Amino acid sequence: MELRAVAEKLRAMLEEIDRHISGAERSGASSDFDILRQAERWRRSGLGVAIATVIETFGSAPRPAGSHLVVDAEGRFIGSISAGCVEGDVIAAALDTIFDAKPRRLEFGVAEETAWRPGLTCGGRIVARVEKLDGVRFDLLVESNRLIAARRAHAIATPLDEAAAPRLLQLDDPLAEKTRASGVVDWREGRWFVERRFPGPRLVLIGAVHVAQPLASMARVAGFDVVVVDPRTAYATFERFPDVRLDPRWPQDALPEIGLDESTAVAVLTHDPKIDDPALLFALRSQCFYIGALGSKATHAKRCARLMAKGLEAQNLERLRAPIGLDIGALSPADIAVSVLGEIILARRRKPLRHERREHAA
Repeated sequence: MELRAVAEKLRAMLEEIDRHISGAERSGASSDFDILRQAERWRRSGLGVAIATVIETFGSAPRPAGSHLVVDAEGRFIGSISAGCVEGDVIAAALDTIFDAKPRRLEFGVAEETAWRPGLTCGGRIVARVEKLDGVRFDLLVESNRLIAARRAHAIATPLDEAAAPRLLQLDDPLAEKTRASGVVDWREGRWFVERRFPGPRLVLIGAVHVAQPLASMARVAGFDVVVVDPRTAYATFERFPDVRLDPRWPQDALPEIGLDESTAVAVLTHDPKIDDPALLFALRSQCFYIGALGSKATHAKRCARLMAKGLEAQNLERLRAPIGLDIGALSPADIAVSVLGEIILARRRKPLRHERREHAA
């Protein structure tokens, strides 16, 4: 009876965790920045805090390296390292870490049918590190959050053998350059976890047109910070774009101040050269990871001629994706929004499509 009661309690706890995580994902909340900023707030309020971080993954893991779950001394938590599969064990370990300040290494694989302990149902394996947020680690987190708020990418390197102090790095530091994504690296006879942190994804929409409405809404759910730029104030209204930042300036005035960094995508939607062309001239010379423009192939050919006549370099013009969006037969504004957001996410992840992988293998 006692073992059954324990199992029932564990099952109820996991169901509650799953509801919490699913709700956060549906609302588009709990970005990496949100999670670590909450950790900072809890610690500043005087609470003990621990952070669990995925440091290695193998196979079909549910969350990538660098994913976080933050727990405070009262048992509240935010974030996820496994989409709900093993969070119960991780929270328990985090509470222990808050109490004794000892870092912990946790490893989870496929759940065994006869085991009471939860495991991953996806068939993968993850390794997580749990640390108390205190002292140097807290100071690093505060500075890291400040840099992310200023949209400045960087890395945090943590020694896994505790032989050195964690440190904040620029991305061109030799240690940070050992990996292109967050992960464990060997460095000077030691093992380090290097977490590469980037500003959250941002989508700048040029034109408060019909397509921009569902696109802005979908992008927010997908975790993008959305800005709509349109000097036509009759289009760019809060009634049409609730919960979205509106910029009523012309693109040539707005975009330099907004700043188009490597975590920014730009979608040009108006069909009006007076608005579209200045936006494209600026965006195509910026560091943003995606630039797309609405319009037919004929419209795009005329657009290219205008931009080159205004001095745009051919190699920069090659970055422009037009007609915008994945070819999914989109017709309605919502369809087009899905195709555009899909192409933006694909560009951000830099992952080839399945048919492209098959063609490459052949």
